[in-house]
Amino acid sequence: MVVSRGWKVLGFVGFVVVFEILTNVLIFLNPQQSEDFQFAHFLINAVTLVMLISLLFTTQKKSKELEQSTQKLNSIFDSLDVAIWSHDIKANVLIITPGIEKLYGYPLQQFYDDHLLWKKVIHPDDAHVLKEREELLKEEKSVTSVYRIIRPDGDVRWIQDSGIPTHDEKGEFIDFTSVLFDITEQKEGEERYKGLVEMSPDFIAVIRDWKLIFINEAGAKILGAERPPDLIGKPVMQFVPSDEAKKIYDTLQEMDQGQLAQKRFDLQINTYQQKKFDLEMSIMTVLYEGKMARLVVGRDITERKKAEEIIHQMAYYDSLTGLPNRNMFKDQLNNRLLNPINKEDKVAVLFLDLDRFKVINDTKGHTTGDLILRKVAIRLSDAVKDEGIVSRQGGDEFLILLTDTTNEKIENVAKSIINSLSQPLLLQNEEFFVTTSIGISLYPEDGDDQETLIKNADTAMYLAKERGKNNYQYYNHSLNQLSTRKMELEVELRRAIEKNQLFVHYQPQVELESEEIVALEALLRWEHPEYGLVSPAEFIPLAEETGLIVPIGTWVLRHVCEQLQIWKQKGISIRVAVNISVRQMQESTFSSCVREAIEEYGIDATSLELEITESIMQNIENSSAVLAELKELGVTISIDDFGKGYSSLSYLKHLPIDKIKIDKTFVDDICDHTNNGSIAKAIIDMGHNMNFTVIAEGIETIEQVSFLKQHNCKYGQGFHYSKPLPKEEVQKIL
Repeated sequence: MVVSRGWKVLGFVGFVVVFEILTNVLIFLNPQQSEDFQFAHFLINAVTLVMLISLLFTTQKKSKELEQSTQKLNSIFDSLDVAIWSHDIKANVLIITPGIEKLYGYPLQQFYDDHLLWKKVIHPDDAHVLKEREELLKEEKSVTSVYRIIRPDGDVRWIQDSGIPTHDEKGEFIDFTSVLFDITEQKEGEERYKGLVEMSPDFIAVIRDWKLIFINEAGAKILGAERPPDLIGKPVMQFVPSDEAKKIYDTLQEMDQGQLAQKRFDLQINTYQQKKFDLEMSIMTVLYEGKMARLVVGRDITERKKAEEIIHQMAYYDSLTGLPNRNMFKDQLNNRLLNPINKEDKVAVLFLDLDRFKVINDTKGHTTGDLILRKVAIRLSDAVKDEGIVSRQGGDEFLILLTDTTNEKIENVAKSIINSLSQPLLLQNEEFFVTTSIGISLYPEDGDDQETLIKNADTAMYLAKERGKNNYQYYNHSLNQLSTRKMELEVELRRAIEKNQLFVHYQPQVELESEEIVALEALLRWEHPEYGLVSPAEFIPLAEETGLIVPIGTWVLRHVCEQLQIWKQKGISIRVAVNISVRQMQESTFSSCVREAIEEYGIDATSLELEITESIMQNIENSSAVLAELKELGVTISIDDFGKGYSSLSYLKHLPIDKIKIDKTFVDDICDHTNNGSIAKAIIDMGHNMNFTVIAEGIETIEQVSFLKQHNCKYGQGFHYSKPLPKEEVQKIL
């Protein structure tokens, strides 16, 4: 109000001044009417004086209000980081508000004393702003500059300087008013934001109308661009694979419908170079440069995805063969049981164990064993094809899941597997043979959960092994007794030595012509107080499987040496053959163990014969060295069950072998009219040609004896001559 009245006074005075000038002009132009004008001039001046006095009086009354308003205005300026700089260049009058002290930290008077002080305190790095400012002012344009100043205490502050120049009609610069703001907090906030965005390793972009309108340095690099400007205006979808586009469309649709403010999802993108990156994306709607846009923040999770894939691979796939592992198999089986397609369709679990793998693994080493497992995995996959899922259980055991199947399909798969594995495996020009025993359990007959089905298939697999291996067997409930007995036998077998439950029987070996006893074979027996006499066919494979064969074999060797010492003291001289497991041969101390037993009991090394199997051929280098050490001791070495394995004759002739034994299987074929003992005859002929002593085992009939004698086999053993006997009975015969 006071200000309004002030303007009225000034306006009125202006009017009077104008009227005064016009009156004088008229008097000058019309001298004859000058008196009339002078009288009018007098009247107007008198009225003007009265009105001016009245206005001034009224204004004076309000001066206190004006002063109060001015104080309020100054308080407002003081509370804001704002200063006003007004410079009447023509009159060289400078007016500065006190707020400049707060902005610059210098006293107000110092600016009046030095009109260039505001320039002198500008940060050297921002000196270019002054030149830009001057160019705009020359063009008679308003200018807003942002620069840093250095305060007396060394603090650096950001100033926004908005200047309005005034020029006269001639274009001369006559007045300049500038409003200065302290924008340090805003600027530092922007710098922090800019630093976070630009220095961030994450992908940060703003999208509008499906085009990039902003992207940071990291985002540009991820997309394969050299710098962010290269991507501005580019369509977003050119970097998104078609199968991933739906994720973005669905997300934006949900956001447009107001269902969510932001969303996070994983997205795979393509770069300019067609490289693929996995990003963890977050998207939200923002206001950018006054218009709605999408802010996208993404983190490169390519390596994390790879790590997750590796972890998933390790968790669900076998690292050696690449097949699904037990975990994957159980998940697949469990999912199938919980989500049956048709209740009438069968689900089958096949449990496979490789029959001869342990021998190969023990003799040739784990490297060869691993290679064989890989080849077996390939053959299994080829045999099963798309009929089911092949997985590796562990070791030499495999699981196969057949769904929506029938007994006919199950048996066809099992036969296909057996036929496939019956073919030799070729590794580095060397043939290996493995067969498999398969146990089969069915859902729902043999169990309604995955653990039961796997366990019952495992039990059925042991039945297949007992029935000669290289075949398949279905589970039946009576097999539970077999499985339970197997576990109980393993526990008891571990205690058999310390409880003195093991003993040795001896079966005579005779010269076929004279039927005189020339040697004995030591055969291990186990009599359990509860189970009675346990068959060697039952506990020997168990001992091999569990590794107990090593301590048991050592016990048998020492026991035989001790018995030879006793017989020697009684004047009985006889050679005794002891069966040696491949596992024993692999022990680095085996040769020294034999030597220590011979020396401890003081027997002749020639009275000890070691029977080994053809499996030693699988690791010929180690076997040759061990056999050479044994031969130096003077013991006799023979190959047991000759013809059942897969011997390499080229290796066999270079080993220090004294004797080969024809397996009972081929002796039985002598009475078979379809074979007529052809294999037995071939083994005898080969043995003679290689200067081996040949002995036939398992002789049960006179016809077999006649055939063997006819074909020049000199030695034999079997029930036709004698069953295995206790040491006391053998001693009487000897």
